[in-house]
Amino acid sequence: MIVLASQSPRRAELLTQVGIDFRVAPADIDESVGADERAADYVERIAVAKARAVHRKFQNHAVLGADTAVVLDQRILGKPADRDDGIRMLLALAGRTHEVLTGVAVVAERVHYRLSLSRVSFRDLDRHEAESYWATGEPADKAGGYAIQGLAAAFVERIEGSYSGIMGLPLFETLELLKQIGIRPRYRV
Repeated sequence: MIVLASQSPRRAELLTQVGIDFRVAPADIDESVGADERAADYVERIAVAKARAVHRKFQNHAVLGADTAVVLDQRILGKPADRDDGIRMLLALAGRTHEVLTGVAVVAERVHYRLSLSRVSFRDLDRHEAESYWATGEPADKAGGYAIQGLAAAFVERIEGSYSGIMGLPLFETLELLKQIGIRPRYRV
């Protein structure tokens, strides 16, 4: 059994999907982006910090931490601050390709880390669509202001990379890390 240093229902759902036994213990850390911090460095720092913080409480367990950043024009788009911010993000992403970086860290006897980088191309959106999507409540707590596994799937023309990574936990990279420490999934048939 591992400990998931996240309260994300999507990450829990993905671990359950591949048969990993886990318990949830969210990390309480500062997730502020550092001045001039590159997105890849940011997601690594936060994923490792989450896993380390929870590992202090669960030293006899492997701890999994993850962090996702949506990046447009080398700028990290976090969770929208409010309605206007969310609509602004969606309109900025419309008709363009952006990157989604998810860092995954496993802390056991030492730190193991992997990065997933995906590219997501949105179709054009008008203001009414962005406002209507915001009104659903779905994008309010999501990096970049959208959930690819939800209603925003209709905005996506193409993805390159990991669908599960865009959701917040790249399963390929996660299972590779867990395999390094001897944890294998229970596949359900």
